[in-house]
Amino acid sequence: MTEATHTVKSYEQELERLRGMMARMGGLVERQTAQAVKAVVEGDEEAAIEAPDLDPEVDELEREAEALAIRILALRSPMAIDLREIVAALKITGDLERIGDYAASIARRALKLDMDGGISLIGLRSMGRLVQDNLRRAIDALAARDRDQAIAVWQADTAVDELYTAMFRELMTYMMEDPRNIGSCIHLLFVAKNLERIGDHTTNIAERIYYAVTGEMLPAVRPRGGLGPQYASATVPDAR
Repeated sequence: MTEATHTVKSYEQELERLRGMMARMGGLVERQTAQAVKAVVEGDEEAAIEAPDLDPEVDELEREAEALAIRILALRSPMAIDLREIVAALKITGDLERIGDYAASIARRALKLDMDGGISLIGLRSMGRLVQDNLRRAIDALAARDRDQAIAVWQADTAVDELYTAMFRELMTYMMEDPRNIGSCIHLLFVAKNLERIGDHTTNIAERIYYAVTGEMLPAVRPRGGLGPQYASATVPDAR
């Protein structure tokens, strides 16, 4: 094996290692998010404890991935799609780490909830399911480097925003109708907001995947709930 061949093989191994780290981070934050939602909507104390317990492992993976990405940039001088992938990886691991933080926060809130006031969790369950589905699809798109899947996740952020707005209004109504609901509703408002933020970071991931694969940026103005139907098509690139 020549020195050049060995260098190329080593470079590919480092890229695969970086991809593997992101995949492991993705799996962990998926688990955190699922357990956090379960803790709230099912009152599962074990799930509420598990989600924050996974946080140190996610944090360590982020540090390792960042160090590896910087090493590749410094020593390998990647170009074109490899360069975009590594730069995107630096940002994606940051997004995944923040998703883990928000999931852990949701789980800790779940331990403080008192749901004796007859507050419906149907909307929160729907929002949690959608956020989890978008996160799963984003992580799948990351592994497959699938631009079309990334666009689909980017578009789905509208539905998350609409569910958050509906949840906000519903919880405000509960508080106005019965002040005894205020404590639980405030916790649930924070839960809903953190789910919305998980959705935003998932959309970030989709944008970074699209850029890494195509070299192009998705529109700066994201589709948003309440903006009007024209945004659902006008701002999204055609799938090719």
